[in-house]
Amino acid sequence: MKTLSEFKNPGIKFVFTDIDDTLTDEGQLGPDAYAALWKLKNKGLHIIPITGRPAGWCEMIARMWPVDGVVGENGGFYFRYTNKEMKRKFFIEDKARIENRKKLDTLSEKILREVPGCAIASDQFCRMMDLAIDFCEDVEPLPREQVKKIVSLFEGAGAQAKVSSIHVNGWFGTYDKLSMCRVLLKDEFGFDLEKINSTCAFVGDSPNDEPMFGYFRNSFAVANIKNFIQDLKQKPKYVATQKGGDGFVEIAQRF
Repeated sequence: MKTLSEFKNPGIKFVFTDIDDTLTDEGQLGPDAYAALWKLKNKGLHIIPITGRPAGWCEMIARMWPVDGVVGENGGFYFRYTNKEMKRKFFIEDKARIENRKKLDTLSEKILREVPGCAIASDQFCRMMDLAIDFCEDVEPLPREQVKKIVSLFEGAGAQAKVSSIHVNGWFGTYDKLSMCRVLLKDEFGFDLEKINSTCAFVGDSPNDEPMFGYFRNSFAVANIKNFIQDLKQKPKYVATQKGGDGFVEIAQRF
């Protein structure tokens, strides 16, 4: 991994970014990080959050933040608000989503029973695609072994599972953050992601960002990535000196 001073690419046009602990600090979006989003937008860059957060949050983000769309629930969908119209695209059709929800509800009971101390994430009520298990947002932080056990329970049921800085997210389906990022870029902007990779940047902070870290030539992480670095097979190319929102500001100043 390299320092930000080694990054030399003045041609960034798309900025894809995680939210929790990348833009935020202790669950709060601070004024400097939010101002950095506006500065990028005012420079003419396209900003697209790529998050594990739920559909309910993404509806508001797409409508009210200075963004050109948002990918939510780790790639389950994208929302884009443009010309007073909210566009919503889901990776899985309605019927399959209903069946998957039933399986996830059953699985949630097993996880809560077998991993004491975890909880259903407080934002689960507005999720459409996945199950989020809280291991440190509103509960006392669980040991790494218990977080891994949550992952194994998801995977043992045939689901995908990704660890963020606060939740383990599980879902049934072959999508991830990167796959829906490709779809959004093609559908809404007419671009093949492979062909414009050099004009894109991604900023993240945790293991569920691995597909993005590995794919993008210009992948960045805020300093708190060091909490997870031993778990990453695909690492970011550049790392900020500061954590969370301050780290994002530091990175954004390079674009």
